[in-house]
Amino acid sequence: MEIKLNTKSRYYLAEKRALDVLLSIVALIILSPVFLVIWIFDCFGSNRGPVFYKQERVGKDGKLFYIYKFRSMVVDADKKLMENEDLYIKYIANSYKLPDGEDPRITKLGSFLRKTSIDEIPQFINILRGDMSIIGPRPVIESEITEYGDRKNEFLSVKPGALGYWQAIGRSNIGYPERCDVELYYVSKASLRFDVSIFFKNIVSIMKREGAF
Repeated sequence: MEIKLNTKSRYYLAEKRALDVLLSIVALIILSPVFLVIWIFDCFGSNRGPVFYKQERVGKDGKLFYIYKFRSMVVDADKKLMENEDLYIKYIANSYKLPDGEDPRITKLGSFLRKTSIDEIPQFINILRGDMSIIGPRPVIESEITEYGDRKNEFLSVKPGALGYWQAIGRSNIGYPERCDVELYYVSKASLRFDVSIFFKNIVSIMKREGAF
């Protein structure tokens, strides 16, 4: 994809990257016990399997990368989704997510991880690697890019984020096409002050478990 150059100031981008690296290192150290606990559940629980789930997403300038999460679904969940035509149609119609309580692939532990957003913690690895930022539009799968139409270059002109304006004001309660407007609003208004505001709004949203499923 041919992406237009990001016009954000170099100072803002450098400052943002420095904060991403610093906060990711601190978070991974502090939250390391969580990795151990979930590893124990995945090794000895009823639904044994990999600790991490990875999925290909589209990053800045259209570059593909693997996003990491704690596994919240049964093994081979993506394959099972694709093999079930009715389930896949419902998945697409519901903005690339199945309605709350209607996804048979989600495990009991996975439901808890999703509602508390604990499943997102491994994304600090993506942030440290430079695939993502702490704040930014949510990274999407390739098929979702079509939702942005002729504005896809604008959407892909910034790094995707673990936390963003979409999550702060509704998350899964806001589907397409409204989600496009929300994400692109962030792209047009991105600044350090706005990022800090979004960060704290996300903390409140996570505590209230708004749109988390």
